[in-house]
Amino acid sequence: MTLRENLESRQVRIYFGAVIVGAVLALIIPGTTVLESGINPALAFMLFVTFLKVPVAELRQALSHFRFLAALLLTNFAVVPIFVAVLIQFLPPDPMIRLGVLLVLLAPCIDYVVTFSQLGRADARLLLAATPALLIVQMLLLPVYLSAFLGPDAASLIKAGPFVHAFIWLIAVPLILAILVQLWAGKNSFGARAASVLSLFPVPATVVVLFVVVAAVVPQLGPALADTFRVVPIYVAYAVIAPLVGWTMGRLFRLDAPAGRAVVFSAATRNSLVVLPLALAVPGAVPLLPAIIVTQTLVELVSELIYVRLVPKFGRRNTVSAT
Repeated sequence: MTLRENLESRQVRIYFGAVIVGAVLALIIPGTTVLESGINPALAFMLFVTFLKVPVAELRQALSHFRFLAALLLTNFAVVPIFVAVLIQFLPPDPMIRLGVLLVLLAPCIDYVVTFSQLGRADARLLLAATPALLIVQMLLLPVYLSAFLGPDAASLIKAGPFVHAFIWLIAVPLILAILVQLWAGKNSFGARAASVLSLFPVPATVVVLFVVVAAVVPQLGPALADTFRVVPIYVAYAVIAPLVGWTMGRLFRLDAPAGRAVVFSAATRNSLVVLPLALAVPGAVPLLPAIIVTQTLVELVSELIYVRLVPKFGRRNTVSAT
């Protein structure tokens, strides 16, 4: 097993370790809030090495699997938003709390979902090829959904300037750089070696982000802690129901079992750390929004341990091809 495979297979334990170490240090060492200035640089690097795993060159291949892509997109951007719209009715009316939950639950994962889907005997190849489409569509639709679900509160919370700045420097620029490195790797042996080395960094970079965010935010939680705990039942309800939604959509589109499982993992796994920079662009976001988003990550990591054991039992008899 390669170093990258070792890191990916142990990533859940590594992430939990980073969160625990960050929280403990924040409680025993004063001044860890100074790490807040390192959140955006750490996020930018994490997103860059994460986007390197997104096979932009294979977007055409993903588009050729029309029924799979249709099931994936409709699940994540039609059915899941309806489900989320129901869930947020059980939240306090505080628009900041609702914004945090919406940001994280409306964005399907594009990174470690591929690893977990492979462990859960899903068609990780199809899901990996579809990640560019997932990223593009969620960035286009997220502002639309936030405005629809939050109404006038969206305008007061999401200022266009900081939001656009965060999108450009923390999502668009790392994505463009990742595409350029992929093109370089395809044409040059040195570029290929550089890309191979960078492929080792997604898990360590995510560890750094989790550690920095937790260490910076924990000392500031104070009164936000109660609000953070209020979102946990919502995340648990999502973790239980979303896989069933994904599997139902796979059955409706008559996907074979591995492709159906890929839709299950995509529906259940959210893009928490990719939307974190967008949350940090909201005025007054710290500490509540980062805490709400990282809480979803923790609930999700526990859920993934269950998914990789239960999802392989879904659809033991294949139906038809996903093409």
